[in-house]
Amino acid sequence: MTLLENFDFAALRELLGQLGADGWLLYDFHGINPAATRVLGIHGMGTRRFFVLLPREGTPVALAHRIELASFDGFPGEVRPYAAWRELHDKLRALVAGKTVAMEVSPADAVPYLDRVPHGVVELIEGFGARVVSSGTLITRFAARWSASELAGHRRAAEAIAGIAVDALRWAGSELTRGAEVRETMVQARVMDAFGRAGLVTDHPPIAGFQANSANPHYEPKAGADRRLAAGDVLLLDLWAGVALGSVFADQTWMAFAGREPGAEVRKVWESVRGARDAAVALLRDRWKQHEPVTGAALDDAARGVIGAAGFGEYFVHRTGHSIDRDLHGSGPHLDNFETADERTLIAGVGFSVEPGIYLPGRFGMRSEINVFVGETGPLVTPSEPQQELFLV
Repeated sequence: MTLLENFDFAALRELLGQLGADGWLLYDFHGINPAATRVLGIHGMGTRRFFVLLPREGTPVALAHRIELASFDGFPGEVRPYAAWRELHDKLRALVAGKTVAMEVSPADAVPYLDRVPHGVVELIEGFGARVVSSGTLITRFAARWSASELAGHRRAAEAIAGIAVDALRWAGSELTRGAEVRETMVQARVMDAFGRAGLVTDHPPIAGFQANSANPHYEPKAGADRRLAAGDVLLLDLWAGVALGSVFADQTWMAFAGREPGAEVRKVWESVRGARDAAVALLRDRWKQHEPVTGAALDDAARGVIGAAGFGEYFVHRTGHSIDRDLHGSGPHLDNFETADERTLIAGVGFSVEPGIYLPGRFGMRSEINVFVGETGPLVTPSEPQQELFLV
């Protein structure tokens, strides 16, 4: 595969025009800006700085270190080698002076997943007489969108994960009923074994939390310190996997209750998180049908409004969802107007999680997580049958 293969330069020109920018200046050093290598299609050793200007008009230009020119074999433009830092500065000044360039920056660090270029690099560019603007819309369009094969892999993983989650929760309940010991790490291990049988891979074991531990959104069970399941416990299972490392993973959270008669508060919390999840999706579907733009921040507001109206607003302590691309927490628009203010528009081709939660410290917590891909014909929810009722196991 050659660099920038199938890249849509016409779309880039249009977006750069909207930004009032002369070009997109991609920068990377030791992988600190994964969007740069993803957009360019660069593979191989990357131990030195590079800059690539994708101009609104004209031919792309790359500034690459002389010992790593092989990484730019097949580059559809001009490669200008450098070695010494003064040489880099001279060539960079000639490339950007007087231009407005888009880079992976986010004013006031509003969206950390976008804020990838170090302050010193921005100072350097601006010191050469350039103006730097945020590339947020470019990242959404060129780095965060899924290919057809990535969508297919995600959907396969999503359906498999849903089945694995339901099996693991029901297994835990049946073992408890027969008097066997069930620990959080045992549920975790059962999921990992099922991933292997299904041909799925993950970068981290799932979160399995019982009762008080389910109130910790990023709880990690540890052997010897994990909780034993007891009647009346809430069970939270958050699991993610894909068909290969570097593919678009599926990420889901499923909830259960160990018993047949959960109390009114448990039911209310479940109904609130489910309602918040569905409110975010409903707003997205409505805006899509009306051909109206919608941001991740707006979907976060919709979900947060449901939980606030139920009286649990202070216990919803994270954003509603995160971008998903080749990274599980991706570079595209997040469903967030809480931790950050992500005002990027959700466009066709991007995907994300929807996972509102309520966490009552020291007692229990609940989260319902699905994924959404924004297709050309509208939003697609995975898995195809999201959890509707709290599992009674």
